[in-house]
This record gives sequence, structure tokens and C-alpha cells, in this order.
Amino acid sequence: MISFENTEIAFKSKSTKDLKRAYWLFKMVSKKGMVKFGKWATIIALKLRLPIDGIIKRTIFKQFCGGISITDSSETSKELAEFNIKTILDYSIEGKTNEEDFDATVNEIIKTIRKAKESSSTPFAVFKISGICDFNMLEKANQGIDKLTEGYTENYTKLIQRVDAICASADEANVPIFIDAEETWIQDAIDLIAEQMSAKYNQKAAIVFNTLQLYRYDRLIFFKNELEKAKRDGYKLGMKLVRGAYMEKERARAKANGYKSPIQASKEATDNDFNAGLRFAIENIDTVSLCAGTHNEESAIILTALLTEFNIKSDDNRVYFAQLLGMSDHISYNLAHKNYNVAKYVPYGPIKEVLPYLIRRAEENTSVAGQTSRELSLIIKEQKRRKLESRR
Repeated sequence: MISFENTEIAFKSKSTKDLKRAYWLFKMVSKKGMVKFGKWATIIALKLRLPIDGIIKRTIFKQFCGGISITDSSETSKELAEFNIKTILDYSIEGKTNEEDFDATVNEIIKTIRKAKESSSTPFAVFKISGICDFNMLEKANQGIDKLTEGYTENYTKLIQRVDAICASADEANVPIFIDAEETWIQDAIDLIAEQMSAKYNQKAAIVFNTLQLYRYDRLIFFKNELEKAKRDGYKLGMKLVRGAYMEKERARAKANGYKSPIQASKEATDNDFNAGLRFAIENIDTVSLCAGTHNEESAIILTALLTEFNIKSDDNRVYFAQLLGMSDHISYNLAHKNYNVAKYVPYGPIKEVLPYLIRRAEENTSVAGQTSRELSLIIKEQKRRKLESRR
């Protein structure tokens, strides 16, 4: 059985200075009050046009992002590749509202696909549907495409054209593309688009991957229904499983609008569905390609055990583990050391435009029980190990 306790392997790529920076960052995000203040102060500083780019770039941006561009991120990709860890370039800008910006984002995503085609260390590309269309239109489409007004119908047609251009580029390059999961009030529309693109481009292999957030109580049955459709219509199914990134927002909106929260009643229920999803994917490996996006040690161990149980090689390209850059290195590096397929999400983009992503990462760390304390304990353990080693 694999162990995630080896901090020498986990932090081998990190200098002592890197460890110190990571320690203080995780120390800060462990405090909800500090995160809220930091979010407020950053927004105010940006509005006042204060010169904070340098501070952000040297701290939280350096920890969680690869660079401001694809080229700028290449050094991070090379460093990861030295330890058998691959890269998923993630153009992480959010909040765009006009058609020119949406088209520019599509072009950037296609650039990441071309980069992946050129590099064996970049096995996937990824994008968010909400990053290439009007959010309000997507929210309307979630209620039914037939209910869209004339203006929104035109925008929806443009969205489908953009998504198809991205998926066609991925198919041509033979680079699988992840469609990220988002909020429940736009997710049905996203699922429909992902299904349409899967049916079109996954005839021979899983090129288009949908993403399931298992903190939702309805996602496991959704997964099973999607498999039935794929088998019925004769295409492969690509699925990325994650626990989810919008938990507090989902609960707050459900409470404010008086409907049942879509979030599982407990963390245990989320864990159970996530792990059941892993088993379901491996049981149907002839049809399903899986990316397990998890920072949970138990789930990672369960997946390694499933591969052994079903006699699937650790480096079978239908099964990947994925974590975010700057987080859970003890999982990523120890898995890669044992020759499992591991990829790190490497977000990039202009600093100010990536800030919403960085703030969400900080908020997520404070809301996930035990995540930050585990990161801190491992960093402290490695710092102590290095001090002892230096005295010998």
C-alpha cells in the first residue's frame, strides 16, 4: 500500500525558502478572519490602483500559479516533469462579459491544446463554459433552451460554436479536454453541452471529459445514467471526479431562495459517493476514462487499490490522479514516485485577472476541514527533517 508520509519525496522539489513561503501562506489561510480581511483589502487596493502586483506575485501567485502566460508557465511544467508529474494548463481568468473577450479566451484555450500536443508532459487541456459566454444567458439556458429569448438564443448558438471549436481542436490534436463543473444553477446546461460533445467526439476514445462534483447528492446517479447513454449510443465516457468548489455559495443560495440544498448532508456522504464513483469508473473501464481530482489521501489510496484489484497498470492512460499546483504535494509526488499517472492543474493568466481564482483557493482551504492543518503539519515535518539532516 502506498504511503503519503514521506515528506522527503513530497517536498524534494522545494527549497527551504519555498517551504517557508508555503508555511506562512497556509498559516494565514487557516484563519477565516484573515482570509476575509485579505479578500477585502485586495479588492480595495485594486480599486485604488495600489501597486500590489509584486506582493501577490511573490506570495500566493507563486504558490498556486504557473505564470502569467503559457510561455511563462513552462518552467513550472519542466520542474514538475522532473518528478514524473504532468501539467494541465488552466487559463484561469474569470468575470469576462463581452463577445471579444470570450473569443479571445477560446483562442487561448486552443493554444493550450496545441501546447499539449507538442509536449508529452501536458496530457490534458481544460476550460470553463462560463468563461466563454454570458453568465446570465447560461443561467437562462439552464431552465431550458426552448425558453431562451431571441437575443439569448443567438448567444447560445455562439457558445455552442465556441465549445465545438475547442473540442474539434482537442480531437484533431488527440488531447483530452476537461469541461469544468460549476454552480448548480448553470450546471444542467453545461451537462447537456458536455453530453453533446462527448457523443460527437468520443467515438474512439474519451476526448471530451465532463466533471462531477460529488458533494452534490445527485451526481452518482447522474454518472450511472451518463454511462448508460454512452453505452447505448456507442461512445466513450470521460469523467473527472472532484468533491467540489462552491459548497458555501451553494448552501447560502439555497437558504436565501428557500429550496433544498444540493449539497450532501455530511462530509462522510460526500466521501462515500466520491469513492463509490471511483469504483464505478474502474468497474466500467472499458467505456470510462477517469481523472480523480482529489486532495483526499483515503480516496487516492482507494483508487490505487482498485487498480490492483482489477489488474490495471499504474500508468494506464485511462486513469489519472490530479491535484492543484501548490497543494497536496505529499499525494502528487508520492504517487508519481510509484509510477501512477499524476497531473497538476497549473493555473496561469495576468495577476489581477487570476485573483478571483486565488481568492477561491484561499476560501476553499478554510472551508475544508483538516486540509490546511494537514498541509501545515507536513511542511513542519519536512522542515524538522531537513534541520536534523543538516546537523549530521
